[in-house]
Amino acid sequence: MHSSEDGKLMRGGELARRILDELRAKIAALRARGGAAPTLATIMVGDDPASHAYLVAKDKRCSEIGIECRRVTLAKDTTTQRLVEAVTALVEDASVHAILVQHPVPEPIDKRAAFEAIPLAKDVDGVSSASLGRVILGMPAFPSCTPAGIMRLLREYQVSLDGADAVVVGRSPILGRPMASMLINAHATVTLCHSRTRDLPAIIGRADVLIVAMGKPRFVQGGWLERGAVVIDAGYNAGNIGDVDFDSAVGQAALITPVPGGVGPMTIATVLEHTVQACAAQLGVPYTDL
Repeated sequence: MHSSEDGKLMRGGELARRILDELRAKIAALRARGGAAPTLATIMVGDDPASHAYLVAKDKRCSEIGIECRRVTLAKDTTTQRLVEAVTALVEDASVHAILVQHPVPEPIDKRAAFEAIPLAKDVDGVSSASLGRVILGMPAFPSCTPAGIMRLLREYQVSLDGADAVVVGRSPILGRPMASMLINAHATVTLCHSRTRDLPAIIGRADVLIVAMGKPRFVQGGWLERGAVVIDAGYNAGNIGDVDFDSAVGQAALITPVPGGVGPMTIATVLEHTVQACAAQLGVPYTDL
């Protein structure tokens, strides 16, 4: 990579490391007060390779800072009822402070039924309708971790959102929709695009801030971008390839996230931060006291 590009890169790894260092100290303080170790339970259905890689990375970070991990693995042909029962067992276990159902959940399982079984207190990835509704309204809840991590990254790089023209490509309930809501709450003017959006390049071309999460490798071309745009690539495709064609985009962008090393580390750091916050709340310890 050319040195002239380095100043443009929004490196999530560096910020994530700082967050993890802070969490390590907070967990030690929680344990010193007689609290339990924060415990994060993850349910994975099937054997999606990208999900497995994410969970291995997450588990490694957990062990580094003192979070206990519980992994529940279910077969790909698991029924909706079996998945909901697995979630419910973790909800009822007081030693589990946070629950994560790993995406994607294979068809024809009703993943929404599983998400809705997670109560607000343990919904650290903001997947339930209650969590999403509260995020939209700006009320306290754990927001979805990838958009929350992106917002943290934008603040770190001092990207002004007040009045900015923001374009989000992708409308999933765990990324695009909460992302749009968080940007609106930060006073950006937001356009939410999807597979049926007409003339997508023209809409992207007016974005001050562009966030792409659509699952199509190197789809967004640099020639579509307004010069000086801030580009957040939240895509993850086989071979560690994002949704933005980095080579053509880096020359146009003022700031851009690399893939890997941009959004991904922030997602994991945010999951772990929410886990520690959930544990403290369930133990009745003010997080700000840690």
